[in-house]
Amino acid sequence: MPIVVNVDVMLARRKMRLNELADRVGITAQNLSVLKTGRARAIRFSTLEKLCEVLDCQPGDLFAFENSVVGAEAAENSLEKLVARGGG
Repeated sequence: MPIVVNVDVMLARRKMRLNELADRVGITAQNLSVLKTGRARAIRFSTLEKLCEVLDCQPGDLFAFENSVVGAEAAENSLEKLVARGGG
């Protein structure tokens, strides 16, 4: 999948749990999990706006375009390093 979802990275940086983010955004934890794992086929602009507002970020902080598996693996490795450091 060429679009990488970095919600986990932003959650780690903000030291926030998925359920807290879902509550603050106004969506179910299940729907947020679908988005976070890259299984969502679309996102409403209103949801994206609320995610950015709650996480104090830009849409580009949440999503990246990668046209290679290597790029996706690099993003995953970055997340693992961030979590190991205690959230950045």
